[in-house]
This record gives sequence, structure tokens and C-alpha cells, in this order.
Amino acid sequence: MSKNEAKVSDSNIRNLCDQIRKYNHIEPSDFDRFNVKRGLRNSDGTGVMAGISRVCSVGGYLIDDGERVPCEGHLHFRGYDMSEIVSNVIAEDRFGFEEVVWLLLFGSLPTKSQLDNFCDILARCRELPEDFIEDMIMKAPSPNIMNKISRSVLALYSYDNNPDDTSVENVLRQCINIIAQIPAIMVYSYQVKRRHYYHKSMYIHQMNPAHRTAETILNSIRSNKSFTDREAKLLDTCLMVHAEHGGGNNSTFATRVLTSSGTDTYASIAAAVGALKGPKHGGANIKVTEMVDQFREGVSDITNEGQVADFLRKIIRKEEGDGSGLVYGMGHAVYTLSDPRAKILKAKAEEFAMNTEFEKEFILLNTIEKLTPQIFAEIKGVNKAMCANVDLYSGLVYKMLDIPPDLFTPIFTAARVAGWSAHRIEELLTGGKIIRPAYKNTNVFHEYVPLENR
Repeated sequence: MSKNEAKVSDSNIRNLCDQIRKYNHIEPSDFDRFNVKRGLRNSDGTGVMAGISRVCSVGGYLIDDGERVPCEGHLHFRGYDMSEIVSNVIAEDRFGFEEVVWLLLFGSLPTKSQLDNFCDILARCRELPEDFIEDMIMKAPSPNIMNKISRSVLALYSYDNNPDDTSVENVLRQCINIIAQIPAIMVYSYQVKRRHYYHKSMYIHQMNPAHRTAETILNSIRSNKSFTDREAKLLDTCLMVHAEHGGGNNSTFATRVLTSSGTDTYASIAAAVGALKGPKHGGANIKVTEMVDQFREGVSDITNEGQVADFLRKIIRKEEGDGSGLVYGMGHAVYTLSDPRAKILKAKAEEFAMNTEFEKEFILLNTIEKLTPQIFAEIKGVNKAMCANVDLYSGLVYKMLDIPPDLFTPIFTAARVAGWSAHRIEELLTGGKIIRPAYKNTNVFHEYVPLENR
């Protein structure tokens, strides 16, 4: 037990929490009574309209005569179909993440010269400030890399000669630096964790300015700096898929909320990292990995549909899994019939997994995707469209790339910071007002009672 933990006894904490629960109870019926949009969701599950954006479009249903009608999912970056971008990049056998970053920030597809110049800029910006690794990362190891990324982003404020200027020119400079530096921050943070928590060797490699982002990450993670072009382009696909997902997702909305207050770029991006860490958001890919391990322990043959179905029933009934009743990697707030990101990663996972040690895990995930909607309807009595989301297959892809689970969500961060940056700039240019929703207070008002009379 640490010194801080020892200052308050368990019994004191329990008593204090009893007090907290007593005075923080809200009747569930009050949410309906006051027409509260919990989670900023309308009663039909659609999101409350909170703004206008030209950065991204996410669609998974149609509204027909007030009814929500499921449809195939679509994701557009600045009006361009994400799936088309990815398929064209793959067909041309090149890296595409940097092109997506340009598109999100500047609004148009880059020319070859613009893209080459932008890649050179990112390469020059990857180097962290002098002594930053030692002072900000190595001296304070973190058990969770996401918290270390958030802290490090905040720390970059102290190394910026003009941190509070919110002009577009200055914010763009800051965003480009952060986009370039987060891969280094996450990998160095992981190396420090390896040494401190796992008692393994730590290795820090010199970055190659000729590398693209995906290559930089693999070069930094692997002890021998060795990776294939095919592996790097698979990771590049993951980065493209994860780069942006509209202004309404939790972490991007956090970026826009903080930006609307007039705060600095580092505070805004650090808040988004904290939001993405949550298991209901970017941390869900880790929950899928944990769920797969639970299937391995609870099912003798993970390729047997009947056994998988029985275990799924137990998970949904809260008899197995983590007790939440959730099948991680299934269902989405917007997508109904399909998540275009999941379709891309599923195809890549299958391509790389077949005839390898990972084939059985792919079959398990595919079975979970196939059976969950019908078993959920069977147990819950609710027949609604439910598809696999991006997290169902992303963890398997990372496993096949020999990326440690500690870095699953941080890699999501390294991609999504591009979208956060685009939304921060858009909010600065178009928002105009601080974001401040209302909360209904249901307290009874009291007269103050002097201390001696309580």
C-alpha cells in the first residue's frame, strides 16, 4: 500500500461513499419526467444535434416518417468515402495515413508534391523536445500508456514558446507537432513500462526520417527494428480507418467542448486522450481481447458454433464475461447493418489469419459477429439491427502484427489525433460559443443549519 492509500482507511472510505450515494441518488423516472436526453441521445437512439461540421459524415440509419430505418453504414472524410480511400491506397500499394491527415486538416486530397512535403514536415516534427523523454516519461512510469500520453501531451505545453495563442496558424503548428510526436510518446512510454513493471529490457531506437507513421511505430516497438512492408501497410490501414469518426463521438466532442472554452491545444487534446481510454470508447478493443481469453477458458472448442452460442448466452445473462452483459465489439450508437471500418479490418484479419496460428481466433470472432444479434434478441426480447463494430477485429490485427495489448488503444490515439485536430480548428473557426448544455436540478431547497444545531 502506498503512502497516499494509507492515509484513508477502508472503513472511512466506505462510510464516506455511503454518504455520497445517499445524496447522489436520482430517480430514473425523473429523466423521462423532465425529458432529459441521457448521453445526449434522443429517445430513438439518435444523437442530439449539437453542431455543424464539414470534417466527417457518419451514417448508419435513415429517418423515414419519424422512424429509424437501418441501412448499411458509411463513413466519409471531407466528403470522400473512407472505404474508397483505403481501397485505392491498397490497390496502389502505398501508405495512406498521411494523406488522410492532410485531407482532414486541409479539406482536400493532396497533390503528390503537397503530400511529399507534408510527409517531410511530419518526419521533422517527430523528434521530442530535448530531455523530454528522460524528464517527462522515464522518471514517472505509468501502468497505463493512455494516461502517460495524456500527461505527456499536457507537458508539451511547457516546451512551447507560444502555447496559449489560439490563432489558426499557431494551432495548426501545435496540431502537426502533436500528430507527429504521439507515436514516439506512446512507444517510449511503453518501453519505460516494460522496464519498470515487467522487468524487461527497454530499447529506444533512432527514428528514420524516411519512414511513414506506420513504419515509425513498428520500427520503435520491435527490438530488432525489423518489419515487412506488408506488415507496415496493414498497420497503415488501421491508422486510416481510425483517423476520424465525426464530431459526436465522445473523445472528439470532448475536444470541441474544451476548444469552445478558449483553452490551449494541449489541454484540449489531452482531454480527448482521457476520453478515448474509456472501455465504452477506444478502450473497447482491449475488452474484446479479454473476452476472447474468456472464451478460450470457458469453451473447449472456440470454432464450434454451438459451444460459442452457449457461452454468448451466459455472457448476455451476466453469468460469464466481466458481468456487464455486454458482448464487446458488437453494436454501435450509429451503425446498424454494418460498420465500414469493421468490414475493412475483418477482410484484412482474414487475409492475414488464414493458415496461421490466428485462424481459430478469427473464426471465433466471425462466429460472435454472426450469432450475437439472434442470441441477444432471444434473451432480451428485442429484435434490433446489430453489427460488428471496429473493435471486434482490430485487436486481432494488432496481435498478428505482434503489437502488445498495452498499445492497442494508444495506436487508436495515434490515428484519431488527426480527427481531433481537424475538429479543434473547425470549432475555433466556426463555433463561436462555449458549449454549455443544461442540467435539471431536482434538489429540495433547505435553510442553512448552524453547525451546533445539526
